[in-house]
Order: sequence, then structure tokens, then C-alpha cells
Amino acid sequence: MTARIRVAVLDDYQDVARQSADWAPLDAAADVAIFHDHVADEAALARRLSPFDVVCVMRERTPITATLLSALPRLRLIASTGRANASIDLDAAASHGVEVVHTNYASTPTIEFTWAAILGLARNLANETASVRAGGWQQGMGVELSGKTLALLGLGRIGSAVARIGQTFGMKVIAWSQNLTAEQAGAVGVERVEKNELFARADFLSVHTRLSERTHGIVGAAELALMKPSARLVNTSRGPIVDEAALIRALTDGKLAGAAIDVYEPEPLAPDHPFRRLPNVLATPHIGYVSEEMYRTFYGDTVANVLAWIGKVSP
Repeated sequence: MTARIRVAVLDDYQDVARQSADWAPLDAAADVAIFHDHVADEAALARRLSPFDVVCVMRERTPITATLLSALPRLRLIASTGRANASIDLDAAASHGVEVVHTNYASTPTIEFTWAAILGLARNLANETASVRAGGWQQGMGVELSGKTLALLGLGRIGSAVARIGQTFGMKVIAWSQNLTAEQAGAVGVERVEKNELFARADFLSVHTRLSERTHGIVGAAELALMKPSARLVNTSRGPIVDEAALIRALTDGKLAGAAIDVYEPEPLAPDHPFRRLPNVLATPHIGYVSEEMYRTFYGDTVANVLAWIGKVSP
């Protein structure tokens, strides 16, 4: 009798994996275990995952490192959501004979969420809502977007879509990244500026660049110091792009009016983290890509990927 495949699904925070896809096609050959908690300790994670042939990961929630892979001799497949996953050590996976597969992805939820964050920050929605819930009333004044400058750090697929929406609000849109040309920016009606000018002119600065060695900490103390005290920063990309300590100092000292942050390093955010209590921070738990539609794609494709792999390896 052929041994059954054991499949682990990690970090199902909201307990929605089962309802987001039809897992029944795996029943004939596999046993699926879905974990809703997050295990940060690598030794504890290795103990949890040691019985499994397949590990399904949601984006970068759980890093799959070389040391973790070396502790999982039974592992044969990593099924990741999204088209790429920077937290998987692909070279180590290949050296251990572990196949890595990915799912489809759409940027729509992140684009829409970016605007939810900008608008929520502009109109102080978190504090106003908290006041109403506590029995209070108006707490302050918001700002209008029309006539303001939207500065985009990155003008790729997501940044370009964010730019077009900003233009419909009557905003002036400027952008910079290391490889962006004036011609590329002009094609979407955006002014390409130099890096320092991007920060100095921003009323709202939104981060839409990939995390890499070149962009790690690219928004640091020097860049934040260039910004107006009335400016607001939005990061829905990756936490380490912005120097967290420098941002906290700027927000605490009144050097920035506010920030909307959806991404952190590490995640989940520590219970005592300053972002949880600073009054000028709109903090959300990395939900920029989290939508019913996206999860149906992620988990549906994951089931299909695991099923296809079983078909290849089964006798």
C-alpha cells in the first residue's frame, strides 16, 4: 500500500483556507493539516513540520531558510502563494531536492488597499472611529487630497495604478526609483524627479518598490528629514524598505504628520510595538493582499499545484 502524502498548510491566521478552496481532490492521496497559529522559533517549527512531505506557505509569513530545510529530510514540496517568495531559500531547496511551486497573483487588492490607507490616514479615520466607539465625537480635522502631491517610491505595476487613481483625485503625482526614466513616468502622466526631491515635495509618500539589497532601508533618517512636517507616509510594500526606528522617531517628534503601515519586520507585530499605540499611525496587520477573491486564487491554485505534484511522484 502506498504511503499517504502529508500536507501542512501554515499561517491560516483567519481560519479561511478550507472555505477558500475545494480540498476534496486531495483526499484520496493526502492528509492535510491546517495550522492557524504562527511559529517563529525555527526549532519548534522544524519539530512541527518534520512529519510532512508538503508545506504550503502563505506569502512570506513563514521563512523557509537553509537551516530549516536541513532539519526537514522528509520535505519534498513547498507550495507557495504568489508568483515569487523572497523568504524561501531557493538554492537550499534545490540542494535538498525540494521542489518549489507558486500560484497566480493579482495586484488589485493591494492597489485598492493602498487607497484605503491613504484615505484613512488623510481623514484620521482610526482615531475618529475609536472616539465614536468610546462615546466621544470629533477629534480633529482631515486634509483633502485635491491639489496635494502624491510621491511614489516605485512606479511599476502597482505604483502606476496608484498614480492613475491619485490623478483622478486631482493630485500632482511624482515618482522616483533607481531605474525609472522620465519617459516611463511620462507614459502614465507622472513627473520623474530625483530622490531627494521626491521626499521634499511629498504630501503623501507611498512605497511601491521591491525589497532587495538596494532598497533595504532606502527610506531612512536622512530621507525622512527631507519631508514636510505635514507629510504622511504609506507603506504597503515591505517593512524593511523603511528604517523603522527612524520612522518611529519622526512620528514621535512631530517631524511627520502620520503614517499608514501594513508591513513589518518581523511579523506578526510585537504586542508592545510603538506602532500599536502611536496616535498618528494607522497600523494594519499586513492585509494589503488579503481579499476573498485573492484567497480563492491562492488556495485554489495551491490545491491544484499539490495535486499535480502528487500525480508526478505517485507510482
